[in-house]
Amino acid sequence: MNADADGHSGAAVPVQSREGSPVAADFVPSALGTREHWDAVYERELRTFQEYGDTGEIWFGEESMNRLIRWLQKHKIPSDASVLDIGTGNGVFLVELVKHGFSNITGIDYSPSAIKLSASILEKEGLSNINLKVEDFLSLSTKLSGFHVCVDKGTFDAISLNPDNAVEKRKQYVKSLSRVLEVKGFFLITSCNWTKAELLDVFSEGFELFEELPTPKFSFGGMDVLHLQENAYRTSREDKHRAR
Repeated sequence: MNADADGHSGAAVPVQSREGSPVAADFVPSALGTREHWDAVYERELRTFQEYGDTGEIWFGEESMNRLIRWLQKHKIPSDASVLDIGTGNGVFLVELVKHGFSNITGIDYSPSAIKLSASILEKEGLSNINLKVEDFLSLSTKLSGFHVCVDKGTFDAISLNPDNAVEKRKQYVKSLSRVLEVKGFFLITSCNWTKAELLDVFSEGFELFEELPTPKFSFGGMDVLHLQENAYRTSREDKHRAR
C-alpha cells in the first residue's frame, strides 16, 4: 500500500489520543481498509506505468522515505541485514534501499497488482535481487521470519480502517510482526492516524520504543492539519514465541 488517499505528505508532533486515552475509540471504517480498494488502485497504477512509465505515488512523500533510510544509516544497520517492507505497494522504497547499499530485501503486499507493478519498476531499474511476494501480512502463508528490520509506511493505518473487525486485525498484525521480526530486531512505522501514545499501547506486548524520528509540522490557519508519527521499535523479549 503506497498512496495516501488525499495525497498528503508531511508531519506533526503527537497529539492527544481519542477520548483522552490510548486506543479508546476505533476509527471510522473506510474503503481504504479493504483489499478491493487497493487492488483497484494498483490495477490502475500498473496500467499507468505500462502506458506512461509513471511509478505512482510515494506514501508520505520522498522525505519520509529518506528519513527512514537515514535512520538505518545512522544506526549502522548492516547492508546485508534482512529488511521486510510490509505493504510494499509500488516498491519504490525497495529501489531506494538498494541505491543506498542494502542487499537483502523483501517486499510483500496482499495485492497481486501491487507486486506486478513493483516487479515492473524493479525490472526497469535493472534490479533482480529483491524478493517480492504476494502476502497478506495478517495471514502469512509462507515461512517469513528472521528479519532484522521491518518497515511499515501506512499499512497499519489502512488495516485500522478495515470495516470488518479492525480491532482483531490490529492484534493479528502485532502477532505477525512478532513472528517475522528477529530478537532485538527493529520495526520502523510511519503513521498519520495514530499518536505516539496510541502506538505505544498497540505495540506494548513484546516491543519497546527505541526512538521517535523527528518529523516536520504542517499547519493551516495556526492549526495542525496532518499528524505524522514515525517511530522505531525494538523487540523487547528473548522469547521467540512472544505474542503468539
